[in-house]
Amino acid sequence: QVQLVESGGGLVQAGGSLRLSCAASGRTFSSYAMGWFRQAPGQEREFVAAINWSGGSTAYADSVKGRFTISRDNRKNTVYLQMNSLKPEDTAVYYCAAATHRAGVTITRGEYDYWGQGTQVTVSS
Repeated sequence: QVQLVESGGGLVQAGGSLRLSCAASGRTFSSYAMGWFRQAPGQEREFVAAINWSGGSTAYADSVKGRFTISRDNRKNTVYLQMNSLKPEDTAVYYCAAATHRAGVTITRGEYDYWGQGTQVTVSS
C-alpha cells in the first residue's frame, strides 16, 4: 500500500512558476517509478512527466517539454514537479502517481496503481 499527498498548487499568472511536491509513504519509495498527470475540466487525465526509481531517467509530454522538470529525493520519499513559463492551458488538477510494479520510467497511465488526491493549478492570462 502506498499513500501519496500532493502540495504546492495555487494561482499564478502566465509566465510564472510553481513547484509541486508529492510525499509518499508505505512501500519502499526508491524501488518504483513515479509520474505526474493532469486533468482539466471536461478532459481526460493526461500524462505530464515521469521518472524512474533512481531519478536517472525522465520523460515528458511534448506540451511541457523544456518548461517542466520532474525530480525525486529518495531520502525524503518525495517527487517534485517544477513548472516554469506557465501558460493558461496548463490549468488543471495535477495528480502524482506511483507505478509500484515498475522501476523504469513509464508514460502509460494504466501502469500507475496508486494516485494522490490532486492539487489545483490555475494559470491566469
